[in-house]
Amino acid sequence: MNTNGRTKFVSTRACRAVAVKVVQPVRSVISVERHGGFLGLMPALTPDGLGLKAVTFYPPNAERGIPTHMATIFLVDPETGTPLAIMDGRLITEMRTAAVSAAATKLLASPEAKALAILGSGVQARSHVEALRLVRSFDKIRVWSPTREHAERLAREVGGTATSAEEAVRGADVIVTVTSSTTPVLKGAWLKPGCHVNAVGACRPDWRELDDAAISNVVFVDSREGALKESGDVILSGAKVYAELGEALAGKVPSRANETTVFKSLGMAVEDIAAAMLVYRTVKATL
Repeated sequence: MNTNGRTKFVSTRACRAVAVKVVQPVRSVISVERHGGFLGLMPALTPDGLGLKAVTFYPPNAERGIPTHMATIFLVDPETGTPLAIMDGRLITEMRTAAVSAAATKLLASPEAKALAILGSGVQARSHVEALRLVRSFDKIRVWSPTREHAERLAREVGGTATSAEEAVRGADVIVTVTSSTTPVLKGAWLKPGCHVNAVGACRPDWRELDDAAISNVVFVDSREGALKESGDVILSGAKVYAELGEALAGKVPSRANETTVFKSLGMAVEDIAAAMLVYRTVKATL
């Protein structure tokens, strides 16, 4: 299956998952301060699946030449508790995160969006360009990264240009923040009125990617409970959460797509389990 095919394949379930009723406690996290990382445990019971994802995030790995995110997904038969599969979760995490951002972009961004700004240059930056191109036709892609060399490499890969953060954002219709920064990299003063922001990094309560002005717009989250516990962008700014993305996808609240919108993504276990069950059943059917 080619890259676009894999993205569509996983996004089919991941995007539907945010709008269904499930049982999923907020992620349990163990900080490994000595080595600058953490371990997160994310269980979920969906209408057709039960499982757990164990995910690690170690920003220093970027300097070691290994992935900053690693994950393993454990699937269980919800009827009997019988283990079904243990699978690598890194690729699923990359694709489902971008797929849900694409669902938010499809709902909240202008249908005429042409300019995309990417702040960050890692695997999530790549997967987001790929996924967002499935829902909008961009003719300009501008990339910024704290490491200029990385920004230039990604820009070459996606047919874009490497710029400063401000130059990347000004005039952009859709902005994606996918950095490991713990302090704001996106300023509200740079935002074009009516643009849409997918804020994907800053997954701890004392980390931020957006300043107060940026997060003061219409804020959607994947989970209210999760955002109020884990999102430094929301917690430290005191931002008001307008709605969960699933509520908007289900038509329970207006999308307010004509306003400047922010989707704060933390990732939910339901997305992982739904996507992993789809992979499991598809592979099993070929055996």
